[in-house]
Amino acid sequence: MFKFLSFRVRPIQEEGSIKEIAITHHVKEGHEKADPSQFELLKVLGQGSFGKVFLVKKISGSDARQLYAMKVLKKATLKVRDRVRTKMERDILVEVNHPFIVKLHYAFQTEGKLYLILDFLRGGDLFTRLSKEVMFTEEDVKFYLAELALALDHLHSLGIIYRDLKPENILLDEEGHIKLTDFGLSKESIDHEKKAYSFCGTVEYMAPEVV
Repeated sequence: MFKFLSFRVRPIQEEGSIKEIAITHHVKEGHEKADPSQFELLKVLGQGSFGKVFLVKKISGSDARQLYAMKVLKKATLKVRDRVRTKMERDILVEVNHPFIVKLHYAFQTEGKLYLILDFLRGGDLFTRLSKEVMFTEEDVKFYLAELALALDHLHSLGIIYRDLKPENILLDEEGHIKLTDFGLSKESIDHEKKAYSFCGTVEYMAPEVV
């Protein structure tokens, strides 16, 4: 565990220049714009090939002391495909508003990094819970499926298809309710007349007809 009251971000050079990514600021209603100095880093929640997710605490503003999950992505390590997915995730999370979908509170960038400030869910993910309990009860399964169906129905009503449904992407809050997360593979502007043909997602969870 490590803590900082604020932290500075050094610009990361990419082939001699710093590349701007077309991700605009997003601020939740009733709050001011945020930047990295407004968050206290508490610990690392997860780590990938081009970024980390931190547990952070807001140290200023009307939501001071609120805990969030901060996804930090290094621009220099992002491929074009990853940049597109990051922008897609940001745009979708700004658009959706549903109790069973993770909420984006802030989005901003510095010269070297991208930041997405999301709900922090204390219950972890469904995969971890299943690993510990080995098997869910029938009532548990019905409960999770009902909330998941409502989340997916909301996305479909907005013309969004998710495309990466798996237990690792289903988070649990302190009361046991689900929140769908990780929209990097999602696709917008899909209706009954359009189809998506991309081969994406996690192979172990793909439908047989896709594989």
